[in-house]
Amino acid sequence: MIGKDMLVLELASVLAGPSVGQFFAELGATVIKIENAATNGDVTRRWKLSSEPAETDTPAYFCAANWGKQSLPLNLAQPQDLEQLYSLVKQATIVIASYKPGDAEKLQVDYKTLQTINPNLIYGHLTGYGTDEDRAGYDAVVQAETGFMYLNGEPGGAPTKMPVALIDVLAAHQLKEGLLVAMLRKAQTGEGQYVQVSLVQAAVAALANQATNWLVAGQNPQRMGSEHPSIVPYGSVYTTRDNKQLVLAIGDDRQFERLCQVLGALELAANTNYKTNYSRVQHRHDLNEKLRNLISKHDQQELLQTLHKLHVPAGAVNTVAAVFEMPQARQMQLQYPGAKPGVRQVAFRFEDEEPALLTPPPAYKIKSIVPENEA
Repeated sequence: MIGKDMLVLELASVLAGPSVGQFFAELGATVIKIENAATNGDVTRRWKLSSEPAETDTPAYFCAANWGKQSLPLNLAQPQDLEQLYSLVKQATIVIASYKPGDAEKLQVDYKTLQTINPNLIYGHLTGYGTDEDRAGYDAVVQAETGFMYLNGEPGGAPTKMPVALIDVLAAHQLKEGLLVAMLRKAQTGEGQYVQVSLVQAAVAALANQATNWLVAGQNPQRMGSEHPSIVPYGSVYTTRDNKQLVLAIGDDRQFERLCQVLGALELAANTNYKTNYSRVQHRHDLNEKLRNLISKHDQQELLQTLHKLHVPAGAVNTVAAVFEMPQARQMQLQYPGAKPGVRQVAFRFEDEEPALLTPPPAYKIKSIVPENEA
């Protein structure tokens, strides 16, 4: 595998940085998670559901991003622990850090310090707001500050946090991309690199069309529930006769005509109020009422099967449990004998390569890892 000769040191906690660490573990790298011994390791070891045993140190949240790693608790304020880290840095390809600006320097684990030990080192640094602002980044706060929470929710309702730490996930993807580009650059120049990603800028980059709705069209986006500001019906949720939900994602007028055909209402496709997407956006409320009435006369699975045959974009609104009944989701599970399943970070596949078999998330134990050249 591409990462089989790589050593990745993870000086990060919670979700974004550890997600990047697991990504490289899935590519075959040796990933050592440096945990803060002064605080009994990654804080997510203590983030537990009410249904989980109090004594576990590998709860569900921790297991979301820590497969395939070794755990090494160190107190970097202690000289002997810092020296142990430096011994590992000599061999490392990548360091992943999530310190707020200034903290890595205090601990003597910043890029400039580690570069003197390993000049070819690639150092990925996640921050909340960039290197010029020393606030720590918290996903929920950044969701609020970058518009996601304002946009999420029903019209007239309260701003709503996303149900996953979306900004952490987005920042992790940005850092993965940055580190891979740094590896390509290193292959070309032989030089290491400092790669910095902030949660705020990762979030702003992901505002996508909602950003340009303001920047280009001058329209300040508002909460619309599941509705799309520019396409109708797209994201709209409807309830079927058997009291199940489905979503439509009609992207063009031909798809709308086929939808109307299935629903036995071709007159809607011919109606000037609904014939084009532009007109449907202008008359979304009237159209949605008509579609709700029509869809309520059908059972979910029967209707979806018919829509799929005609290539009309539609899908069931699934619970998370139902998601993992899908064959594609089952393929994304990490399996290990005697362990509960995990979820892969890597969603791409190479034709000639099987996914790596990873060990489950490590328990928290004080131990020592000796670098190979000192063994």
